[in-house]
Amino acid sequence: MNGQPAVRLVGISKHFPGVTANSEVDLSVRAGEVHALCGENGAGKSTLMKILYGMLQPDAGRIEVRGEQVRFRSPSDAIKAGIGMVHQHFMLADNLTVAENVLLGAESRHGIGAKARRRIGELAATSGLRVDPNVALARLGVADRQRVEILKVLYRGARVVILDEPTAVLVPQEVDELFATVRQMRADGYTFLFISHKLDEVRAIADTITVIRRGRCVGTADPRTVTNRQLAEMMVGSELPRPGSSESTVTAREVLHVEDLTLLAEGGERRVLDGVSLTVRAGEVLGIAGVEGNGQTELVETIMGMRRAATGLVLLARVGEPRRDLSRRSTLARREAGIGYIPEDRTRHGLLPSKPLWANRVLGFQSRPPLANGALLDVAAARADTERIVAEFDVRTPGVEVPAAALSGGNQQKLVVGRELSGDPALLIAAHPTRGVDVGAQALIWERIRAARRAGLAVLLVSADLDELIGLSDSIKVMLRGRLVADADPATVTPEELGVAMTGAGA
Repeated sequence: MNGQPAVRLVGISKHFPGVTANSEVDLSVRAGEVHALCGENGAGKSTLMKILYGMLQPDAGRIEVRGEQVRFRSPSDAIKAGIGMVHQHFMLADNLTVAENVLLGAESRHGIGAKARRRIGELAATSGLRVDPNVALARLGVADRQRVEILKVLYRGARVVILDEPTAVLVPQEVDELFATVRQMRADGYTFLFISHKLDEVRAIADTITVIRRGRCVGTADPRTVTNRQLAEMMVGSELPRPGSSESTVTAREVLHVEDLTLLAEGGERRVLDGVSLTVRAGEVLGIAGVEGNGQTELVETIMGMRRAATGLVLLARVGEPRRDLSRRSTLARREAGIGYIPEDRTRHGLLPSKPLWANRVLGFQSRPPLANGALLDVAAARADTERIVAEFDVRTPGVEVPAAALSGGNQQKLVVGRELSGDPALLIAAHPTRGVDVGAQALIWERIRAARRAGLAVLLVSADLDELIGLSDSIKVMLRGRLVADADPATVTPEELGVAMTGAGA
């Protein structure tokens, strides 16, 4: 590293109606360093980076790149200056292949033929981002989609790379691979701006840490000497929370029973789920552990009716009602039967980003009171109940009329969690419920899940955060290659032991 700043932001301010996103922010990033930005969701980190990337225009302040003042009117200006951004919410086209997504908008670099595809393959190999350029994006899971986003930035020749929550979709082994890539690229002269809420990861990868609180820089820390507790206090003024549950609330009453569930891959040649059976009881959190791509996503989506199982039963029982067979019912029918659902990708399956918050509150509940009056939607009731969720779940927003896309990722997630817990569900399926949220939002979501568990809710939890999985679960099952292959006791298992079981090494 040398002393010349690769990027310098001076006095950056940005205001939206009712919200100050950034207020006189100063930030200097040295060439060849990994500079981390920490802060709560809504603190202004992503807004600041969108200004650097030309997606937003600052109300005041200036940007300097390699010592020269610049003005970016669009992302294309930033790209020409060697700045790329990997967004927290993916900007990809499902109907295109990986290569086509990488090439889209960058055809002038190497064309669209064999040369371009060779270059994409080379980047995928040298960066450690294993993905087939010829596969359709629609067939990829969340982790592979993240890899495609990183490939897009590298392909466009960025030397300053903004990573917005890049590990939110990765399991620990994949995080290690990403960090190895970042370190190698840093040694080759690349500069990184790394936005994350995972304090252990920030301290592991960063050379410098800047903390932003409510739109202002509140301090800079050395990752070699700062502790998680000190960073958390800088971010939210409180000690880093823990996900642990106290006394057991598990009852004998079965809520969800899945029996011999089998799901075939496209073409029917391979079993994505292979004879999966499990039971979740009232007051129980059943955790599902597994390296991403081993069937967890498909299990959740099959239980929700988003995929059609080849064989098997999905049975649900509410208090005072006979057990219902939902195996051939629609997703909406399953929700109406009493299943709440926090999807792993909230922007694809949990929200309508362009619609106001109150409209997103209605999703999946449009036929039920208090949001519906017979066949008609009660808009006033929807607005009022959204205001209740905003207050109870600390969703930071100017009002319920703003579109969901205007909220930070953590506030979007709190809205989704609030909505799903507001329908009096018998079962909550929570897929990565705290992915991409800050320590404050994480603590709130953990406490809401614990409170619902104490009240008798059955929870099926899928998470790549092994501390979260161990801390919240009453029991854990390990999924490998579409099968449930092992059980673990959260009271005694360590993250390392669970990780070994997830890879099959301990079989």
